[in-house]
Order: sequence, then C-alpha cells, then structure tokens
Amino acid sequence: MRRLIVAAMMAASVQGAQAADLPDWGDLPVLRGAVGLSRGVGNFQGYYIGGQAGYGSTDMNFTGSNSAMTARMLANRVIENDMGVSQWPLFISPTSQHQTSFGGFAGYTGQWEDVTLGVDISYMRGKFVGSSSASQTLVSATTLTGGQYHAVSYESSKAMEITDLATFRGRAGYVFGNFMPYVFGGLAVARATTTGSVRVLEGYGATQADASLMLANGPVVDTASSIKAGRLIYGYTAGLGAEMNLFGNLFARAEWEYVRLTGDVDTSINTVRGGLGYRF
Repeated sequence: MRRLIVAAMMAASVQGAQAADLPDWGDLPVLRGAVGLSRGVGNFQGYYIGGQAGYGSTDMNFTGSNSAMTARMLANRVIENDMGVSQWPLFISPTSQHQTSFGGFAGYTGQWEDVTLGVDISYMRGKFVGSSSASQTLVSATTLTGGQYHAVSYESSKAMEITDLATFRGRAGYVFGNFMPYVFGGLAVARATTTGSVRVLEGYGATQADASLMLANGPVVDTASSIKAGRLIYGYTAGLGAEMNLFGNLFARAEWEYVRLTGDVDTSINTVRGGLGYRF
C-alpha cells in the first residue's frame, strides 16, 4: 500500500512539471486577435503657409459687354429705337487664352482621426487676359420712324485683363497615411481692368440703295469708349486637391481650381497648380 501511495505522488509531480512547461494558449496572438496592426494616420492638423505656381486657361464671353455704352450713345436715335442696334448679337463665341501664374496660400486644418475640415486662402498673380472685336452691317427692311430707310454698321471691341485673383475656400479631406485628398469651394474676388470701344456708322435715304450709298460714302459716325481700371469683380470657386507630408512639417500640394467671375464680361478660369507648404 505504501508503494502505491509513493508511486501516485511521483506521477502527480511529473504531471505538474509538464503542465508548467506548456505554453499559455490563451496568451497567443492567434487567439487574442491582431496586436499593433492599425493603419497609421498622418498629421495634417494646424496652421500652414506656402507658395505655389500654376498654369491654366481663361475663357471670356464678351457678348453684350458694350451694350450699355452703345445704348447711351444712341439714346433717342431712330436706329436705336427702331433697330435696337445696342442689342445686336456681337461677340457670340468666347475667347480663350492660356497663361502661367504664381502666388501663395495659407489656412488652418482641423483633424479628427482620418477626417479633416479647414479654411484656406489662395492667391494667384498673373495675366488672365482676353479680347474680342466684331462688326455687323444691316439695312432696314422697311422705312423707319421719319419715313426713310437706314443702313447701319456697328463695330465693337472689348478687352479685359485680370492681374490678381484670390479665393476663400472651405476644405474637407480624408487621410490615407501621409496622403490627403480633399475638395473645396467658396468665394472668389479678382482685380481687373476692362477697356471697350464702339463705332456706329449710319446712312439713310428714300430707298435702301440710297441708304447704303450714304453709309459707304458719307455716313454719320458716332463713337464711344470706356476704361475701368483696377475694379473688383466677384464670383465663386470649386475644385479638387491633394496634400502629401514630406518630412518634418513640410508638405507638397497639387490642385485643380475652377473660378467663375461675373460682371460686364463673364469669365471662367481653370488652373492646375503645385506648391510647397509648411505646417506650424
């Protein structure tokens, strides 16, 4: 009996030693789930400032841009009252120009994990220009007030140059590591100079042939011109962009921006740009 008790005690001792050597399966990562594998999120929060350069196109629609000046010049004239010269559809096609520009940007970005919201100011300096000229000649199909036919040639030219363009935007982005694409939209303001001139030649007579002959050889000539320098015009902006953290607080930016400006001349500006910034 004593031998059986001693043998049992030895077996229990060996079994306990083996159990102590076995791993704790509950502590293995395969059973607890992945540890330390969450996606890294870059830091895009803070105030920032930077410089940028861009290239783009300007589309300017001059249709009707000289109508008010022409109407004032021909006020109470038969050809304006009966033929509506100032409303003739000149400058039907927009003009397009390409140009380079440079400037800077500044703003603030707030970040909540991988979502960002912020405000941004962008400034571009360049020469966003456009010009157009057109003419049209008509002979009245019937006699006008006063009982005569009238032949009219209407010549008009217009030009605009935008030298400074600023946009005030709200931004929303999403962070993928050190890369953040974003969308933006807001208000736009530009400093522009516009020049315009019109010339109206008029002939009249008892017949259409007489009116055309007078128009060719001895017309009545009216001219007017205007210049508006350094005036502010307004509109809106929208676009897409992306930022990438480089090293330290330095980051790179790329953007496409669309700007629409309204006034005497409807203007659309599309630019692509790249820049470098520093985040504080």
